Amino acid sequence: MTINDTLVDTRFSLLHGAGEMPAVGFGTLLRDLSTTTQAVTDALEVGFRHFDCAERYRNEAMVGSAIHDFIAKGKMRREEVFITTKLWNTNHRPERVKPAFEASCQRLQVDYIDCYLIHTPFAFKAGDDQDPRDFQGHIIYDGGVTLLETWRAMESLVDEGRCKSIGLSDITLQALKEIVAEARIKPAVVQVESHPYLPEWELLEFCQQQGIVVLAFAPLGHGMQPNLLEDPVLIGIAQRMKKTPAQIALAWAVQRGAAFLTTSAKRARIEENFNISTLTGGAMHEIRESITTRIRFNSVVETGVPGFIPSKK
Repeated sequence: MTINDTLVDTRFSLLHGAGEMPAVGFGTLLRDLSTTTQAVTDALEVGFRHFDCAERYRNEAMVGSAIHDFIAKGKMRREEVFITTKLWNTNHRPERVKPAFEASCQRLQVDYIDCYLIHTPFAFKAGDDQDPRDFQGHIIYDGGVTLLETWRAMESLVDEGRCKSIGLSDITLQALKEIVAEARIKPAVVQVESHPYLPEWELLEFCQQQGIVVLAFAPLGHGMQPNLLEDPVLIGIAQRMKKTPAQIALAWAVQRGAAFLTTSAKRARIEENFNISTLTGGAMHEIRESITTRIRFNSVVETGVPGFIPSKK
């Protein structure tokens, strides 16, 4: 890892020679799907070169269109953008993994994926319904496949060359350790909710020992209560540095050794989230020692059902 003064060019090396992941990433889970193409275009113009997608977000085609057009206009090469996407829970059976991967590639208009993640460790009933439920409204899980079996199919994607790296998302430390212990190809990336109210220090330490990159989603608390950006510690540091609390929280993420994802459909907010600067050692210590609130905003690690995605109507 190389940290520059502005932090924005920080990149993390991935296991197995799979390249480098830009620490500053743009998430594509947008409330209004119709804003996707413009938001991604804005993010590209601002300077983001790391985009996190998922079959479950239902907008891969719109993300792909924005990236394809940006490349076609000669503004960057495919090799200059890092694209992550995810295998959804209904595709955990080994025979469904490669078709799901190929479908994502087609929607994103790319020949390869930089990082492919298992969206959650929970297998849902296989099929085209992304949200399979019984007559009582309960998720129908698939007890006929293990996470390790799904992981073996993910490893085969790396063997075939069109998937540069693989990883896990929304996973607990214990479940991660079990996969690491059995994996032929270790996870290169682990995506979890993390912010100053949920620092996940133990998981981060384990991942750093294993050479795994931690990718934090909801690094600003997703605007939920208690509001991270109203924390007096972050506000105080922001005032001293003439930055916003959001910029302080994002800089903290990178300096402690994690990549992050932010999402917005507003150009001004996209620019703000990209414009981060190195914090002093004192500020880093203050965030770690003085912020004592602990809360998880997304219960996906308990159910496999993402808490930030609206249910199908």
